[in-house]
Order: sequence, then structure tokens, then C-alpha cells
Amino acid sequence: MIRRLLRRDTLNRRIALTILAAMLASLALNALFVQVAGVWARPPIDRTGLLEQMAATLKVIEAAPAPLRSHLAAAASDTRLQVTWHTNPVDFGLPSGGNVLQAGEVPGIQALFGTGRTIQVYSPDDWPRGSPDARYVALVQLVDGSWLSFIPPVRSWGLSAPTRIAVIIILGLIATLLVAWVATRQLAKPLQRFASAARRFGGDLRAPPIDIEGPDEIRQATIAFNAMQAQIQHFIGERTHMLAAISHDLRAPLTRMRLRCEFMEDLDHQHKLIRDVEEMQSMINAALAFFRDDTVLEHSTAFDLSELLQTIIDDYRDQQLVVDFRGPPHLVYHGRPLGLKRVVVNLLENAAKYARHPSIALSVNDQSVCIEVCDEGPGIPEADLERVFDPFFRLETSRNRNTGGVGLGLSAARAIVREQGGELSLSNRRGSGLVARVELPR
Repeated sequence: MIRRLLRRDTLNRRIALTILAAMLASLALNALFVQVAGVWARPPIDRTGLLEQMAATLKVIEAAPAPLRSHLAAAASDTRLQVTWHTNPVDFGLPSGGNVLQAGEVPGIQALFGTGRTIQVYSPDDWPRGSPDARYVALVQLVDGSWLSFIPPVRSWGLSAPTRIAVIIILGLIATLLVAWVATRQLAKPLQRFASAARRFGGDLRAPPIDIEGPDEIRQATIAFNAMQAQIQHFIGERTHMLAAISHDLRAPLTRMRLRCEFMEDLDHQHKLIRDVEEMQSMINAALAFFRDDTVLEHSTAFDLSELLQTIIDDYRDQQLVVDFRGPPHLVYHGRPLGLKRVVVNLLENAAKYARHPSIALSVNDQSVCIEVCDEGPGIPEADLERVFDPFFRLETSRNRNTGGVGLGLSAARAIVREQGGELSLSNRRGSGLVARVELPR
């Protein structure tokens, strides 16, 4: 069971490995700091001031009578240097060995201690391994043959305990942050690709399936998403085939009804029946165009949105309809130009048909691009601002079959905008008029 869990690439496994790597990195940084700082924080002995203190103590004790030297050595000891006097070097309890310090090895030692004086130094390595007495010791021989030992305090990098603890904590945090940053980046990549593919499918129902990668949990979510995407694509394909069959089956009897109307003797009933047949034909064509939604076949591309709007305005100007425009002269946008053109034309047609003085305003910010189609007309009752987007819904006071339309224009326009990740909404202007706002993500 444990081996199977270790072999599987799961989120739990990645989190555990991240914690382990962070701990190992923290220990490695701390060990590196101890090694490097131990050398960096121990300056040469001639820069510590200990040689001057040792030379001054040596001169005072050497000038005093032998019975007083032990007391003077004790009095000269402080936190920086421990001083001891004995007539025989064996009494210091030092291990055998030690290095004799030559006058030329340390700058200034000959001037401080004079010539012909024997100086022996011991390091912790001279003691047996694990000995609690291991320390640095310097032995200096006096002129009468007695000896003085100088023992400096144990130094930990030359830093105080609070500073050392702070450095260790900071190094641990740095190591943890570095490892966590690398691990989260590796974990976030499949999640970002999954989210990007999900957004792409929201705007393009023919998008390919997502590559299966990442930890086991993300792989399972990807497999489920691909299955859902395949089912939706299959459903849309079946719906398209069904609507095509309905179109064929309905058009045939409508055509026969139209032919039979031509042989009716009552002209009044003939005109009414022909009008009803034509209206049914128009509704069928509009419904099929709405459900097929040809804009899905259009691929996203980069285009100049301002230039597209200007082209639409020029087309209306050729029809003797003036449409005002406010916005930047150029704005590159990545989307479906034909679909957006269909949306804007639909909104302008409504503004020109049911109101007056249509205008277009284009604006942009860091998150979105906004197209507003405004008019000066009666507006729409507040209760119907959302209902007008329902298929086949029409406002009887302003829209009827005689003026054209079957109530699918706004539904199709909102569907096109939403396929590109945006939103289409309506609101009444202060005073009079309507504002159709198309908000698209950048």
C-alpha cells in the first residue's frame, strides 16, 4: 500500500516531498553558513587585540616576584582572555605536541614579545577526539623559565547567540521559500493549462481535449473534463442533425400549403393564409440559424476593433443613417470579428428601428473592452430588460410581426458575446433611450 502511494504522483506525495526538500535545503544552508562564517568571522589574531593584551600582561607578571605571579595572572584574566602561571608547562595539563610559533609567522609578534622567547600554540585538534578540554591555548616562556598560558574564549562565528539564532531562522525561511516557490510553480503549470483549456472550450466548442498531465488528482479532473467536453460536442452535433431534419420536414408541408393557397377563390383568406405561411417560414429559418449558431465555426484572430466599428458606421452612413462614434482610433483585440460585427449590427438595427440618434462608444481598461450602443428612444420597461433576451419574446408595444423580427436577435447576440467570455446587458438611459453594453475580456 505504501509503495503504491509512493509510486503514484499525487498532491499528497508532492506536498510531502516539498516539505522534505525544504528541510534538507534549510539544513544545507545552515551547514554552509557554519562552514563559511566560521572562517569569515575569525579575523587574524593580530587584528583581535589579544596580542597586545598578552604582551602587556606578560611584562607585568614577568616583572613581579614569583610568589605574586599566580595572583597577578588571576587578576589579569577577563572574559576575553584567561591567564594562568606555572613554573612547569606540565602543570597546565596540555596534550603533547603543540606548534612552536615563529616570530615571522605573525606580524608584530617580535616587536611585542621580543626575540628569543619561546611561544607554543595549541588548537582543539591537538586534544583527543571528543575531549571536553579541547580549546585554543598559547604558552609563552618567561625569562626565568616559567610559563604563562593564555586561553581565549570559545567563539561561535564571532556572533552573539541571538544573532546566530536569527541567522539560522532567516536561512531556514529562505530555503523553505525557495523550495516552495519551485514546487508550487511545477504544481501550478498543469493547473494553469487546465484552466486555460477550460476557458478555451467556453469560447470554442470545437476545442481539442486537454492533455493529461500533472498529479493524479489533476489527471482525474482532466479525464472527467475531457469526457464532459466530448459529451457536449456529441450533443451539439446530434442537435444540429436533428434541426436539419426538422428544417427539411417542415419546409415541405409549408411549400405545399403555399401552393394550395394559390388556388383559393377567397382572395382575402388567401392573402391571410399566405402571410401566415411566410411568417412560419421566417420563424423556422430564424430558429434554425439561431440554434446552428454558425459563429462557433469562426476562429479567434487579432483585429482592429475600432476599424471594424468604423466600417459598420460607414455602411450605415451609405444608407443615410448617421451613427456617432466615440473611442480610440485603433484598438487591437483578439476575438471573432464576424460574430462581433453581427452583434453590433443587430443592436444598431434595433436602435435605428425603434429609436433615433444611435451612437457607439468604445472604451478599454486593464481587464475588459466595452462597446456601448446608445439611442434616444422610449427605452424598455425595467421588468423586461432581461426578458427581451428570451427566445421569441417581443415587446408588443414596439415590436410586432409587421415590423419584422421573431424575437431571436438579442438572444443570438448575447450567445455570441458569451461565447467569447463577455456579457451583453441592457439598461435605460437617464431621461430617455436605451444603452446596450457589450463587455469583452482582454
